[in-house]
Amino acid sequence: MNTFLLSLALFLALHSIPAIPAIRQSLVAILGRKVYLALYSLVSIAALAWVFHAALALDYVELWAPAAWQAWIAICLVPIALFFLVAGLISPNPLSISFRRGEQEAGAIVAITRHPVLWGFLLWALGHFIANGDVRSVMLFGALGIFSIVGMATTERRNRRRLGATWNTMTLGSSVFPFAAMIGGRAPLRIDRPMTIALVVAALITVWLLAGGHAGLFGADPLAVATS
Repeated sequence: MNTFLLSLALFLALHSIPAIPAIRQSLVAILGRKVYLALYSLVSIAALAWVFHAALALDYVELWAPAAWQAWIAICLVPIALFFLVAGLISPNPLSISFRRGEQEAGAIVAITRHPVLWGFLLWALGHFIANGDVRSVMLFGALGIFSIVGMATTERRNRRRLGATWNTMTLGSSVFPFAAMIGGRAPLRIDRPMTIALVVAALITVWLLAGGHAGLFGADPLAVATS
C-alpha cells in the first residue's frame, strides 16, 4: 500500500508542475520547450506505469461484483477518452494542457471543450471506476478522476487571472463542459487535422485493446466481461 500511495503522490505532484509558472518557465529556459515537453512526457508515462504496477500488486478486495453493463460503460467511454486525450495533446490550445499551448489560435477540439486532455482523463477514470468494483481500483481511478476535476478548476482560475480583460474574448467560442458552446450557438462544429489524427489513433488503440491488448497488459478482457 505504501508503494502505491507513494507512486500516486509522485504522479499527482509531477502533474502539478505545469500549474506552477515559475517552475515550468525555469525548466523551459534551461532545457528548451521541445526537450522539456519530451522529457516531461516520458517521465509522466513512467510515473503512470509505476502507479499501475503498484496498484496491481495490491490485494484484490471486492466492493461490488463486476457486471456486463459496467464493462459496456468502460468500452463506450474509453474510445471517447482516448480521442480527447490525443486531440487535446496535439492541438493548439492556449487555455489548457497541450503540447502546443504556446500557439494563440486554438484547434477545433477547443470548440468542443477547452480542457480535452483533462476530460479524457476524467472519462477514462470514470469508465474504469464503474467497471472495477475493488478497493485498489476505487482508490486509483477515484484519485485520477478527482485530479482531473480539480485540474479544470485550477486551470480556469489561473487563466482567468493571467488573461485578465482578454479572458471573455478568448473563451467565447469554447466551454468547460463538452459541446456546451456548440449547443449555445457560440461555436460551430468543425474537424481539423489534429482531430482527424486523434480519431484514427483512438480507433486503432481501441481495436487493439479489445482484440487482446487490454488482457495482455492488465489480465482482464473487457469484451469477455461485457458478453458474459
